[in-house]
Amino acid sequence: MKQFTDQELETLLNDIESDLVEKKQSLKGDVPKKTRQAICAFANDLPNHNQPGILFIGAKDDCTPSGEPITDELLRNLADMKTDGNILPLPVLFVEKRVLKGAEMAVVAVMPSDMPPVKYEGRIWIRTGPRRSIANAQEERILNEKRRYKTLPFDIYPVPSAKLTDLSKVIFENEYLPVAFASDVLEANNRSYEERMSSCKMIVSPDDTTPTVLGLLAIGKSPQDFLPGAYIQFLRIDGTELEDPVIDEEDIGGAIVEMLRRAEEKLKAHNRSAVDITSAPTHQIALTYPPAALQQILYNAVLHRTYESTNAPVRIYWFNDRIEINSPGGPYGNVTVENFGKPGITDYRNPNIGDVLKTFGFIQAFGRGIATARKEMEKNGNPALEFETNQSAVVCTLRGKQ
Repeated sequence: MKQFTDQELETLLNDIESDLVEKKQSLKGDVPKKTRQAICAFANDLPNHNQPGILFIGAKDDCTPSGEPITDELLRNLADMKTDGNILPLPVLFVEKRVLKGAEMAVVAVMPSDMPPVKYEGRIWIRTGPRRSIANAQEERILNEKRRYKTLPFDIYPVPSAKLTDLSKVIFENEYLPVAFASDVLEANNRSYEERMSSCKMIVSPDDTTPTVLGLLAIGKSPQDFLPGAYIQFLRIDGTELEDPVIDEEDIGGAIVEMLRRAEEKLKAHNRSAVDITSAPTHQIALTYPPAALQQILYNAVLHRTYESTNAPVRIYWFNDRIEINSPGGPYGNVTVENFGKPGITDYRNPNIGDVLKTFGFIQAFGRGIATARKEMEKNGNPALEFETNQSAVVCTLRGKQ
């Protein structure tokens, strides 16, 4: 995205009718909620400007500065709106402090999304002229059509050999929709089944009901029939080498929610606990591995793996002294072998799969999984996480508590 000059920003700031600009005096009260609505609306870009939408924090409606202090905390709060999981798919936005009209302002530039419709708290917000509102059925259809002409990530590619009947209508209507959309939106919804599926990116469009990769993974009856590598291979090895005896093994398939739940049950069953009766007044129960760390690394492995051009599964190899979790596909986008795992460095090979995991409650916020896992390992007294990365895989090693 190009860097706006001060003159260009002041010209936008002075345009009281533009649908590319919104002004807020501060970030207090209900303004954070309205700011997220505006980010959602700019990301949807219903008028098809193909230009960034700009939010000015610290500006009055009459285009003069409000005098609001632009602190580091305010800038962080704005930046966190990108990854806190309330706006899905994740928006692309840039936050900076600028001096305009002789006063400091926070400037948020929101890029149009390649994957509309974008939702905030289950509602699709749009902007036409100075008005911000929830999209009606026709406006939602326009956003769906826009998506067809963009460069799409692999997770919403169509799978030509699959049919609409390969997706579970029961799971979609009874499990996914109620958590993906606000209840009032569902109650007022007059969309057809195909339109709802298209809006959620489970199929290509209402007219082309070919399932997408996302649809098969999220609500597919048998995703592995079309994506052979989309499963988790679990091995419990009685020893420290691959050639040692295997005492438990399972190929865990199904749709992504079922797959993760079954994998978590398997990890829980093998995570032995010990009772400490000497180091504290009451007995303490210690697990070999902290469950939250296992969860976060498992979720990351399934979310960030490549599903394209590979039949390799996510592999969980549980040895006597360690667990190795192997995710096919190396670092992606802004994440490289050199900066992998560093705070604040994130990118998403499968952004729409991330939306599904957030919707189903497996992810609370984005970009914090590795940091959470590291913290939990330290709290539990385990050695630090180890990562081995290359262009074909990311392998995380969790070592048992001594």
